[in-house]
Amino acid sequence: MRLKTLLVGLLLLAPASQAATLVVKNPRGEPLGQVMVTRTPVAQPEADLSDDGYTPHGVTNTAATVVTRFTDARGEVTFDVPGEPVRYRARAQGYVDAYFPAIEGELVLQPMTPEQHIASYPSNVWLSQLDFGGDEALKKTFQLNCAFCHQQASPFMRNERTQEQWLSVIERMNTYGGRLPADDHQEVARLLQREYRELRENPERVPQPRPWENHLSDIEMTEWPIGDGFSQMHDFLLHPNGYIYVGDNLFDRIYELDPVTGEYTVYKVPHPEGTPLGGILGNRFQVFPKMHNYMGVHSFAYSKKDGNIFITPSMQQSLLEFDVETKQFIIHDMPEGYYPHTIRTDEQDRVWFTNALSSQVAMFDRETASFKMYDLPARGFMEWLTFKSLPIMFSIDPENRPMPSPDRESTGLPMPYGIDVAPDGIVWAARLYANDLARIDPATDEITMIDFPYQGPRRLRVDADGNVWIVAFQDSLLVKYDPRTEVFSHYGLPVVNELPYALNVDRQRGTVWVNGNQSDTILAFDIASERWKVYPMPRQRFFTRDIEIAEEDGAIYTTNSHFPTWQSEGGVPTLLRITPLPENTAEVAHAP
Repeated sequence: MRLKTLLVGLLLLAPASQAATLVVKNPRGEPLGQVMVTRTPVAQPEADLSDDGYTPHGVTNTAATVVTRFTDARGEVTFDVPGEPVRYRARAQGYVDAYFPAIEGELVLQPMTPEQHIASYPSNVWLSQLDFGGDEALKKTFQLNCAFCHQQASPFMRNERTQEQWLSVIERMNTYGGRLPADDHQEVARLLQREYRELRENPERVPQPRPWENHLSDIEMTEWPIGDGFSQMHDFLLHPNGYIYVGDNLFDRIYELDPVTGEYTVYKVPHPEGTPLGGILGNRFQVFPKMHNYMGVHSFAYSKKDGNIFITPSMQQSLLEFDVETKQFIIHDMPEGYYPHTIRTDEQDRVWFTNALSSQVAMFDRETASFKMYDLPARGFMEWLTFKSLPIMFSIDPENRPMPSPDRESTGLPMPYGIDVAPDGIVWAARLYANDLARIDPATDEITMIDFPYQGPRRLRVDADGNVWIVAFQDSLLVKYDPRTEVFSHYGLPVVNELPYALNVDRQRGTVWVNGNQSDTILAFDIASERWKVYPMPRQRFFTRDIEIAEEDGAIYTTNSHFPTWQSEGGVPTLLRITPLPENTAEVAHAP
C-alpha cells in the first residue's frame, strides 16, 4: 500500500477538527436508528469525456466521492464539515426520503403510505412471490438464466407487458447470453404476465424485507461514480499498490482509481486490427446506441511477483496482461479454448482461469509464456461432440453460426465458472450448469470431479483452512465443502429469494462475504459463529458480482454492475467501499 494511503489512514484515526451531528426522529419525537444518511457533492468535477462520452486513454479525471453513514440508537449521525457544497439524503425503511443541505440540527422523517412502503421493497421480496404456477423447477430455470445480469422483480420488470412483449424480451436476453430453453419461452411469458399482474393488484402478499440492524452505525460507505448508463463495471481488483482497477466490460476500459483522492485514470484495452465488434462471439448487443467491446474485459488477478495484472478477455482467445508500471497492455494469444472467464494466480506466478464455453481450466506459465489446458469431462457423447466441433463453429461468421438449442440440462455447456487456488496449491473450479466441482492438482495434473448436491455453483473461494466456499445461485445458499471429510454443509441466506452471484473469504478474519444482487445487500457470514450480518446498499437496484477485501482493516469493495446500468438509482455505476469507522475498527472488521 502506498505511503500516502497510510498517512491518510492515520489522519482518519485522529479526531476530526470539525464535525457536525444530525439527530433524526419520527413525527412522535422518537429517535430513529439505522437511518441511511448519504452526502453527495453538489458540483461534479470537470471531466474530459471527449471519447464518445468517455474518458480518453491515459487521461485522469476525479470522481465525486459520495459518503454514507447510519444513525445510531439515539438517532444521531456525525459527519466532518465538508469544504465544498454538498447535499444530503436521509433514507429509512418505511419513511419518505428527505433531502436537505446541512447536517446539523434535527430532522423529522415522515412515514410512507402503505402503498409507498411496499413499492420501496427490494426486488428479492417481490421475486419470492412468483411461484410459476407451483412449478419450482421452472422458477429455478428462469432464475438461473434470467437473473445473472439484473434484478428480476424491480419496478422496471414488474410493468405490464403482453405475452408477445415478454417473448420478445426473452428472445433478446437469450442472444445476450441467457439460455432459457425454447420449450419454456411461451410458458414463462404467460406466467410472468399473469403473476406480476396479480402482485400489482395484491401487493399485500409481498413480505417485508429484513430490517436494518444496529451494526450499521459502526460503518461508513464510500462510492465513486465512474462510467455512464451504458457501462458495465463487471469485475475489479484491489491492488497492493493502493489503486483499485475496475473493468468496463462493454467499453473495453480499465479504470485505475485512487481511493485517497478519487482520481481515476482510464486505459483503453487495445484490440488487433480488423477485430469485429463483439470479438469472436459477434455483436450480441445490436440494440445499444453505443458499444466498444472488442475484447470483453472480464475478470482480474495480479502477479505476486511483479504486480502485473492479468485480465480475461471473454470475447477473444487470449489473455491480457497490464503492466502497472509502464501502463502497457500485452496480449498473449491462446491456441485453444473459448470464453476466458474467472481468473486467479498462484504462488508460482502461474495464471489460472476458466474457459467457460470449451469446459476447460487454463494455466498460463509466465516463465515459458505457454498455456496448458485441462479438459474437464463431458457429461455425455453429444456434449463431447459439441466440444470437439467448437473450432469449426467459431470459424463460421457469427451472423450465420449455428447455435445448439438450450435445454434444462444445458447440454453442451457445463460452463466452468468460478475458480480459486487453495493455500496448499490445489486449484478448484465450479461448473455452473453441470452442478459439479473440479479439483486440479498442479503437481500431477490429476483432475477429480465432485458432484455438487445443490444447484448453480457460480463463484467460489477457499478459506485459510482449505475449505471451499461456493454460492448455490438458484438455491439461495452458501455452501462449504471440506476436502478432508468430503462433506458439504449449507447455510441459508439471511434474506429471502436471494440469488448469490459470488463470494470472497477474508482468510485473516474468518468471514465469508456474499454478493446479494437481488436484495440490494452485501452479506457477511462469520465462519466461527455461523452468524450473518446484512449491509444494505446506498442505492436501489445495486447488482454486485465480486468482492475484494483490504487486508489492513477488513474493508470490502464491490461495484454496481447492474445491466443495464441506467435502471439503477442514479443511472451510473459506482465503486463502493464499506469500511469500519475508526473508533470501531477492531469490532466491525470482524463482522460476526
